[in-house]
This record gives sequence, structure tokens and C-alpha cells, in this order.
Amino acid sequence: MKSNRLVLALIVSVAIVSLMSAPAFATSKDIIELQTQVTQLQQQMTQMKQSFDERMGIMRNLLEKNTDAANKVSTAIEGLETSLNKQQADRAAQVDQISGQIQALNDTMDELKVRLAKLSKQFEDMQSAQQSMAASQAQAQQQAQAMAQAPAPDVLYNNALRDYNGGNNDLATQEFGDYIKFYPNTDLAGNAYFYLGEISYKAGDFQKAVTNYDLVLQNFPSGTKASAAQLRKGFALIELGKQDEGAQELKHVIQRYPKTNEAIQAREKLRKIGAAPRTR
Repeated sequence: MKSNRLVLALIVSVAIVSLMSAPAFATSKDIIELQTQVTQLQQQMTQMKQSFDERMGIMRNLLEKNTDAANKVSTAIEGLETSLNKQQADRAAQVDQISGQIQALNDTMDELKVRLAKLSKQFEDMQSAQQSMAASQAQAQQQAQAMAQAPAPDVLYNNALRDYNGGNNDLATQEFGDYIKFYPNTDLAGNAYFYLGEISYKAGDFQKAVTNYDLVLQNFPSGTKASAAQLRKGFALIELGKQDEGAQELKHVIQRYPKTNEAIQAREKLRKIGAAPRTR
């Protein structure tokens, strides 16, 4: 059962990775290839389901046979006990022999109960695995459909940037989020995180803004928005009342990007809060 689960998890993981690592500028050919991969995955899952169904049929047959055997043993025990009660008065010598037979049958009954319990557990595990497989297949289909329906990356990003510049922050938030969802490994994904941080900053949600700026710095440290993200993170921390942490971020901006406009803004902010770096 564990190996079946591992195979299932591996197949689903490969499908998801294949879907999520699509190139930044996916073409119709790429989408068709993704759909082909999902179809192959579905076929493999169908084959696995057929194998599970066959094994479940065998398990049901074993359960039925063992249940019948248990019923027969129970009937035999009842018959022996009845016989013992009737013959006890004049067949005292046979009591030990019959008692031994009953004990042996009881032991057999206990063994059958243990086997039935194990078979029932295996049967339940197979049902759970089948349900998990069906859920994974449905998830893979949903992701494939979403990927196939996703707009081209440049179109989606430009629409988001247009709405951001136009002040349509709710729509821009959704579009930047969609871009990150469909194209998480592109350079523009770092820009999308930055603009999400800017939207949160403007809305006064400085903690959420810090989170998005951190995603830029952690995942896209060499991206075009890295210096701006660190600057704005420093500003957001200061707004949150974390002046020392914010000042430290601004000093990092000056150290890492000394000749940029962000460094100029960082020095000005440090001067205003009385934390300007010392000059030699």
C-alpha cells in the first residue's frame, strides 16, 4: 500500500510540476503538449484504478470466504457444545477430548477474526487510495484547464500594469495574482509581487506590503525591482512603528545600490527620522 501511495504521489507531483513550470511565453503547441501529458497521466491513473479494482475484488472474495468459514466454525462450536451438554452425564470420559476440540476451534475462530480484521483494514486503505487518486486526477484536470485558458503572459502583465497605473487596484490585484499563479518563475513575477506590495502600501496595509516586498527580495534578488522593493520595505516598516528595522533596510539600499535614485530616497528618509548614516 505504501508503494502504491508513493507511486501515486510521484505521478501527481510530476503532473503539477510540469504544469507549473511552463515557459513564460507559452504557445499553443506548449498548451497542447501539457494537455497530452495530462491525458497520459489520466490513462496511467485509469490503469492504476483498474488494478485497484481487481485487487479490491480479490479482497472482497477473501472476506466472503473467511466470513463463511467463521460462520461454519461458529455453527460447529454450537453443535459441539450442545452435544457435550447432552452426553455429559454418561460420557464424562469424553469431556476432555471434546473440550480440547472446542478450544482448538475457538483458537481457529480467533485467528480468523484477526485475519478478517487485517483484510478489512487493507480494504479500507485501498478505498482511501482510490478516493485520493480520484481527487488528484480531478485537481490535475482543473490545473490543466486553468493553464489552457490562461492569457498570454505579456498580455496578462500589461493588462495588470495598465489597470494599476489607471488606479483600478482591485482589478490590478487580481491580474497580478493571476500572473504569479500561471507564470511564477518569470522575471516579471517579481515585478508583480512588487506592485502587489505597492497596492497594499497605498491601502495602508503595511504588513501585507512588507510580505510582498520580501517575496521580491527572496525570490528575485537580482530583478529590476529589488532595490525599489527594499526601499519600500524600509518605508513600510517605519510606518509600522519598527523604525530601527526600517532604518536598517534603508541603509542596505544605500550600501547595495549606492548610485541609484532609491539610495537618494533612502538617505532623505533616514535624515528625516534622524538616522542618517555617518559620512567619513
